Amino acid sequence: MNPNRVDFFVDLAYGAVILLAAALILLVGTGVGVAFGIGAIVSYVIHVVWKMARFDPEWMTREVTQKVEETITEEVSEEVAENVEETITEEVAENVEETITEGVTEEVERTVTENVERTVSEEMDDIIEQLEQVNERVDRRPRADEIDDGTDEDGGDEPEAKR
Repeated sequence: MNPNRVDFFVDLAYGAVILLAAALILLVGTGVGVAFGIGAIVSYVIHVVWKMARFDPEWMTREVTQKVEETITEEVSEEVAENVEETITEEVAENVEETITEGVTEEVERTVTENVERTVSEEMDDIIEQLEQVNERVDRRPRADEIDDGTDEDGGDEPEAKR
């Protein structure tokens, strides 16, 4: 039997059952027809979920992983940008105020430059470290070719759908 033909005939049968529910509503009565129709629709939903799981058992895992990656990337980017801006603003303001009160203009330039460079360097190191952590988490996920290669965890060559 060809699985695609079986799926086609099963879907066709569910369509016929739903049409039968509509006919029952017209001929027998609303209560019987609606009850039959709801049962047919619920069984069709169960069939569709089973079909999706059979063809691609990792579909939900991939979707959740993708959403988590997007959320983490957005949050990390926003947080890093805020922290960099706050830290640089505070450091520059403090250093400029101290140096101006001492009255040494050259000292202000040197100190501000050093502090800005140091702060930017530290923040960039933090950003790189956070991105490496995210990359490590992403690398630990199985790749699509590892999932689709058809081997199971026991080392057998038989795909789980055929067991």
